[in-house]
Amino acid sequence: MSLEKKTKSETIKKYATTPKDTGSPEVQVALLTGRINQLTEHMKTHKKDMGSRRGLLLMVSKRRRHLNYLKKVDSKGYEKLIDSLGLRR
Repeated sequence: MSLEKKTKSETIKKYATTPKDTGSPEVQVALLTGRINQLTEHMKTHKKDMGSRRGLLLMVSKRRRHLNYLKKVDSKGYEKLIDSLGLRR
């Protein structure tokens, strides 16, 4: 399950630090958040889908690691990112 191309490109444009940036922590966290939100909706209707549940947990932990790195490196960018994404951390 992945994001639509249009949604993904809009997210990359919004959070990119440079014009061709796709790998910065900000972009990675934003893309993971979109995928996590989609998978969370899927899990609400398909409660016994354990494969998707495992994938969801892996994405959440990967996002957490990216956020921890960003907090260490750029705390102001971290605060700005979690405010814009609506994460309550």
